[in-house]
Amino acid sequence: MEKLINDFSFGLFFWQIALFLLLLFLLKKYAWGPILNALNDREEGIQNALDEADKARQEMQDLKSTNEKILKEARTERDNLLKEARQIKDNMINDAKDEAKDQANKIIEQAKTTIENEKQAAITELRNQVAELSIGIAEKVLKEELSNKDQQVALIEKMLDKATLK
Repeated sequence: MEKLINDFSFGLFFWQIALFLLLLFLLKKYAWGPILNALNDREEGIQNALDEADKARQEMQDLKSTNEKILKEARTERDNLLKEARQIKDNMINDAKDEAKDQANKIIEQAKTTIENEKQAAITELRNQVAELSIGIAEKVLKEELSNKDQQVALIEKMLDKATLK
């Protein structure tokens, strides 16, 4: 250490400091500026990439939640459509049953009405035939001898045996 102090030269020290300062100035002007700019650009690029990654991750989460929401809505709509289809089917079946019952009741009522009408027509025709038969018998009885009661009874029985209902 003593040797360094004994060999110390102000001129050399001055030139070393001047060269050091010149080197610092040159490095600052030509090297550090571009190096720092490159580092800043690199830092900004990395930060932008991180921001873009965060943005992409957020977009992915938004898309995922949107997809889940759309899927949930689609499932709900499908369930509603199926429920509505079941209700329509049940309504159609019930309507068809009701219509079939109504048609059957109408047919039964028509059949009853027809039967009743034919029954009334048959009764009327039977009455007419009985009336005609009675008139015919009365005519024949009157033509026969009216004085003999036994003959009249025999004649009426004979006519009744011969009479056939149409």
